[in-house]
Amino acid sequence: MSSDASSELVEAGAPRSRSARKRHALELFRGLPRRYDLLAAALSFGQDPRWRRALVRGVGPAPGERVLDVATGTGLVAAELLRQSGCSVVAVDQSAEMLDAARARFRQYPPSGDGARASRPPAVQLIEAEAEKLPFADGSFDALTFTYLLRYVDDPRATMRELARVLRPGGRIASLEFGVPPWGPARAAWRAYTAVGLPILARLVSRQWGEVGRFLGPSIASFYEQHPVQRIADYWREAGLQHVRVRRMSLGGGILMFATRAGNASPGGGRANAARAHAGDV
Repeated sequence: MSSDASSELVEAGAPRSRSARKRHALELFRGLPRRYDLLAAALSFGQDPRWRRALVRGVGPAPGERVLDVATGTGLVAAELLRQSGCSVVAVDQSAEMLDAARARFRQYPPSGDGARASRPPAVQLIEAEAEKLPFADGSFDALTFTYLLRYVDDPRATMRELARVLRPGGRIASLEFGVPPWGPARAAWRAYTAVGLPILARLVSRQWGEVGRFLGPSIASFYEQHPVQRIADYWREAGLQHVRVRRMSLGGGILMFATRAGNASPGGGRANAARAHAGDV
């Protein structure tokens, strides 16, 4: 193993028959990985990286733990998990193109921390798989993160059950999704930006980004019309998750959620309690 973090790409078998929603998501993001990180930050006015850092701080990865990052994309959250702790990461995405970008990231990933950690860099395993059918046994992970996922699945309730299944009793789970600001003036500004500003700015970058810019606003608004935040929290509880907490960031433009799987927590899982100081129970 080199001094860089190792990565391994695994295909989890032949893909299932995909719905129109999932086929659209795969096509939409196929041409984005090359500049995804920079543009995601720029088009969110620098908020996306801040949200991801808060997500990882909230889930509280600890040295030696095994963490699953679902919908990893180009590996931004997976890299932050490694940066903040000595955990090992399994990163899953349904897009081969996004995983290629993640694999390139981890070939060059510089370990951080003390000399001992640098001499034994954490491993990253990259797996092409769908969140609705994860190729892992029950209770395989100490913690789990997922980012911008639920709008792209056909059944968010069933997907939450599947995510909870692979988490050990007492394990922690955290998510990041775009939100619609609840405060009237902020909501009006959000609607203007997603309807006009974002499509124009994204189209200046490329045709593919222009398509994403037109898609995002209606997609986010439609999702919360069908699945309000309180209902999503209920999906989490129905999946066997407890202490569900919500933290709205950037006036509600980003939504973090945290919970633990019902059961006895191990002594090493206490760092996630820090999230309670920043999040409200729902």
